[in-house]
Amino acid sequence: MSDPELLWTPPPGVRQSTRIGAYLRWLEHRGRPFGSYEELWRWSVSDLAGFWSSIWEFFGVASTRPCGPMLADPSMPGARWCPEGRINYAEHALRPGPDPAAVAVVAHSQTRSPIVLTRDELRDQVGRARRGLQRLGVGLGDRVVAYLPNIPETLIAFLATASLGAIWSSCAPEFGTRSVIDRFSQVSPAVLLCVDGYRYGAKSYDRTESVAAIHGALPSLRATVVVPYLSASASGSASASGSASDAGSGSVAGSGSGLASGLLAAVPGAVAWDALVAEPASLEFLPVPFDHPLYVLYSSGTTGLPKPIVHGHGGILLEHLKSLALQADLGAGDRFFWFTTTGWMMWNLLISGLLVESAVVLFDGDPGYPDLSALWRMASSTGTTYFGVSAPFLMSCRKAGVVPSTVASLGALRGIGSTGAPLPAEGFRWVYDSVASDVLLASVSGGTDVCTAFVGGCPLVPVYAGEISCRYLGAAVSAFTESGEPCPVGSQGELVVTAPMPSMPVGFWGDDDGSRYRAAYFADFPGVWRHGDWITFTERGTCVISGRSDATLNRAGVRVGTAEYYAVVEARPEVVDSLVVHLEDADGGPGSLLLFVVLVAGAAWDPLLRDRIGADIRTGLSPRHVPDEVHVVPAIPRTLSGKKLEVPVKRILTGTPVDQAASRGALADPAALAAFEELSRRRDRS
Repeated sequence: MSDPELLWTPPPGVRQSTRIGAYLRWLEHRGRPFGSYEELWRWSVSDLAGFWSSIWEFFGVASTRPCGPMLADPSMPGARWCPEGRINYAEHALRPGPDPAAVAVVAHSQTRSPIVLTRDELRDQVGRARRGLQRLGVGLGDRVVAYLPNIPETLIAFLATASLGAIWSSCAPEFGTRSVIDRFSQVSPAVLLCVDGYRYGAKSYDRTESVAAIHGALPSLRATVVVPYLSASASGSASASGSASDAGSGSVAGSGSGLASGLLAAVPGAVAWDALVAEPASLEFLPVPFDHPLYVLYSSGTTGLPKPIVHGHGGILLEHLKSLALQADLGAGDRFFWFTTTGWMMWNLLISGLLVESAVVLFDGDPGYPDLSALWRMASSTGTTYFGVSAPFLMSCRKAGVVPSTVASLGALRGIGSTGAPLPAEGFRWVYDSVASDVLLASVSGGTDVCTAFVGGCPLVPVYAGEISCRYLGAAVSAFTESGEPCPVGSQGELVVTAPMPSMPVGFWGDDDGSRYRAAYFADFPGVWRHGDWITFTERGTCVISGRSDATLNRAGVRVGTAEYYAVVEARPEVVDSLVVHLEDADGGPGSLLLFVVLVAGAAWDPLLRDRIGADIRTGLSPRHVPDEVHVVPAIPRTLSGKKLEVPVKRILTGTPVDQAASRGALADPAALAAFEELSRRRDRS
């Protein structure tokens, strides 16, 4: 590969000014000097026990007993970490710190006014919620599920749950009722937390009927806790106070009225949030084994019942300490924001900012309301130092002509994170041209499966346009051929992980013999994790993700990742979004390549635009990948976390009924499937 444009280089003195620099000095004092990030990475994946022990010691992880060997069994699947240790994630997230009045949480919402919590106030709220959950009978191993948005109550309830050794799971309120039931019913929860509704942009959404249906479908429930979110906002009660000290009764939300009151009356065993947190209580933490379940996350569920992925206290603690402090350079004094909902693993990563003493900035609402500058203005008003969003959001800002540096004061901003999809080179350049020339941009890629990234950024390595900067420490990431051999540098292959990571799942809930877990990640290359992405490494140590390997476009032996395809198509100023699928011929012919585009407002679809798109693809990719058909659609179907539904759309177009091909309740806009359903019917008739 030829060198792409160099956009950022580590400044002089970076080892003196960053947390990874402090870590390197700490290692050097212990007889382990490293001259470069590449040297450090190679040690981190060749001496797993030594590296992860250093993370444990450097960050002062507290255990009630010696952890024993850091890696008792390195085999995959089934690696065993720290078998003797007894820890608690919440204890580390809620360490008092030198300044109890330091801000811990800044929460913005389109449903109510901002809320700010100090570390002491957060500890007080968690202690109250912990006592409230105990009154409801919650203890070690019980499941607590939340149908809550990204608000302080959700964070408080999660930390209280973890402190008890109970197990957390959450879905965002925009999830459809069926999708929530499909997830929560798998874990037989004891307690459900919910809101009565929420606002998204200018619209209000009543969720009381959904909550009643979810409650009725979960016979294991012993209690339901109602947060009066929408109704309290409408009534002007304490929920719109703007600070924890104003909320009254030691509560963030207050009692509310209207919808919440009706929900409390209609749902058996329902209690109000302010009743849950009414009693002050000392904050305690139950020590649990390293791999004791912390939370259950779910696969997207777009093509069947979502996989319930179990993550453990210890694995998440070590991985998030490393990722946030050493890769993202977060620490005390930082304000960490990532746009996410509680149904996406980025929420779990965001709240782990507390582990490294950063304040976390929460946001609930439409990131494009009233315009695409809204989040940038919020970053300015909150003093955000690390701003994380999806690649499609950054590209939408670019296409809309947004120049954040002119609409917001972003002097505090040091880092920008991008995930959810590969960020094209044009997106990199836009950040450095329109946001800040000295910010560290990290395009990162990982997944719910490990609740972190495999590859991303680091203050010690440069940033090149269109490339992910490095492999994460402790992540033995490689590219494999179809036969299971390492690919040469510059060749595209399957993204694999050849050595265990602590945050690999403890397992799948209910998968007692581990068969589903093995089939999901280890069926193709025994003893090696196959993630399902195409990846190419460069001689610079950077990499490029080219899309999902199960959605590859392979025509006449020329293989192209979908991400490469979208980078070309969406570079057209008339195209705001796109999706491509390859429909194979049963007789082995070339098949049909179908491209779907969403046009910007006011753009006209005509043969000239079609020819321009075809020419772009011919020169940017290959003549074989010029589409056989191009269709203009109102919207591209995406999951709630922003991922395009390539495989489900392919299944719909090959005759699978829509409700079997995709779970509507897991989609950001279920109506986006209609155009593909209609095209499938037309193809059947022709």
